Amino acid sequence: MWRYLKRVLIGKPLKTLDEGQTHLTKFKALAMLSSDAISSVAYGPEQITTVLVTLSAAAIWYSIPIAAIVLILLLAITLSYQQIIHAYPSGGGAYVVATRNWGSNGGLFAGGSLLVDYMLTVAVSTTSGVEAITSAIPALYKFSIPLGIIIVLIIMFMNLRGMSESANFLTIPVYFFVVMMIIMVIWGGYNIAMGHIHYKAIVDYGTPVSGMSFVLLIRAFSAGSSSLTGVEAVSNAVPNFNRPKEKNASTTLAIMSAILAFFFIAVIFFSFYLGVVPNSRTTILSQMAAQIFGGHGLGFYMLQLSTAMILAVAANTGFSAFPILAFNMAKDKYMPHAFMDRGDRLGYSNGIISLAIGAIILILIFHGQTNMLIPLYAVGVFVPFTLSQSGMIIHWFREREGFWLGKAFINLVGALISFALVICLFWQHFANVWPYLIIMPLLLWMFHAVHRHYVKVAAQLRVAEKTKVQLHDYDGATVIVLVGNVTRVTRGAINYARSIGDYVIAMHVSFDENPGKEHKTANEFKAEYPDVRFVDIHSSYRSIAKPTLRFVDVIAKRAEARNYSTTVLVPQFIPKRPWQLALHNQTSVRLRALLNSRENIIVASYNYHLQE
Repeated sequence: MWRYLKRVLIGKPLKTLDEGQTHLTKFKALAMLSSDAISSVAYGPEQITTVLVTLSAAAIWYSIPIAAIVLILLLAITLSYQQIIHAYPSGGGAYVVATRNWGSNGGLFAGGSLLVDYMLTVAVSTTSGVEAITSAIPALYKFSIPLGIIIVLIIMFMNLRGMSESANFLTIPVYFFVVMMIIMVIWGGYNIAMGHIHYKAIVDYGTPVSGMSFVLLIRAFSAGSSSLTGVEAVSNAVPNFNRPKEKNASTTLAIMSAILAFFFIAVIFFSFYLGVVPNSRTTILSQMAAQIFGGHGLGFYMLQLSTAMILAVAANTGFSAFPILAFNMAKDKYMPHAFMDRGDRLGYSNGIISLAIGAIILILIFHGQTNMLIPLYAVGVFVPFTLSQSGMIIHWFREREGFWLGKAFINLVGALISFALVICLFWQHFANVWPYLIIMPLLLWMFHAVHRHYVKVAAQLRVAEKTKVQLHDYDGATVIVLVGNVTRVTRGAINYARSIGDYVIAMHVSFDENPGKEHKTANEFKAEYPDVRFVDIHSSYRSIAKPTLRFVDVIAKRAEARNYSTTVLVPQFIPKRPWQLALHNQTSVRLRALLNSRENIIVASYNYHLQE
């Protein structure tokens, strides 16, 4: 049943040689890797106006110059990541750049930030998508959290089916949103030109607003910069492109940034021109669409549908980038090697599943509220931006190739703005971003602990070329067979133990509950195997594990004194159907796990397969 369900949800396994079929064209890559960045126009501009309106609705006109600064930062980041794509085409983005230029700790800081950020990408995109759905269908508002979790699980299974298939699916919502936004912009511009839509700005552009401060402008700018999240995803996924990989990735990044810039400034302009004021129940994009399309007609619902779809699948950017980043960090021995394993569909399944679990936890912790997630989300993006762009400055001064001074200057501008944004985010949103100061030290400690473990394991397992391996010559073998009842399983285990051991002991643990049964077991065993020593260990606390471990330790010490090896044979029967395992206790599993902690014994299993 499980195998059948897995095939339905994930699909048939692919051969390793089929990997080339999973690579992306520019058309598919734009859909798969840009959904996060492009969809951010649904909430990024709103974050700017939400901050400004805390002063007054008249302050909304400041969103236009703030948007211009955001676009300058977008240009600097785009040019920087274009350089990263060509300088480090193996993927990994900010993690690889920071590691090569700032050292392992710099790389781990960037990598850890991005791992958390990709979880936040999934959480923010999902909660924003749910908000778009509830804006159109308010009755669903009370189901926001379950809807978000369901969307995360759907995207997880979609990615487990493989990159190419998920890209095929993503082309529909991404390009649907792009087309609907273009239609809205063109239709809105046409109606303004024809006089069908009138100027409704609360105040004219440039009107002085009492109480406006530099601090508020910085706060609005840092909030709006959340629109730039997702730009780095292309540099992380360069290995997934068709050849020539660097050229295709570079072109995709340029197209994505151009679309993002156009939509961002369009939303800012229309929200100002139409006098849209943000509120907690209806997004500014929804309010704009209602005015441009003349009410809640077909155009309005089509845009809302496309917005909800792209915001929901925008989480896929995290699912595309997180597994590759985790793979690179696991390859460097800073994350478990399980993240290097490919699944049936050649994707890094463990990374995909881990990301989904992390995102669901974040949705539950923050109660599905996008506004609470975005500041922490932005910090997770701009710390790696700062490290990668400053790292590229070091790269150019080391390499000194081509127009390296100009490239280094571009990176310097991006690094300074990104660093300033990080400072502003901590300054203005400390109440929301303080968890970052706890999460990052914990992640760095974990990365180093994992690395130390792998280094120690490698040192202990490594066989030096000129070193002779010392093998211990045993004079004999002691085999302890764990016995519950005298059954066919016991018979087979004893016969096998005799074949490999010089001295065989059968060990049984008895309880107070049924002493008559325990005596019967001992008598049955001795009658059938008079030449095998039978030991009955009494347990007053119904525990099998501790008495077994104590007995095995004693026998192992005696065997060692005689220069005998000690093997513990754990008999078990295997049901014909996997689901039937749930009908039986797992004592043998627990015993093996406990016995594996002992250095001086060998643990073996004797499996008896049932026919029905």
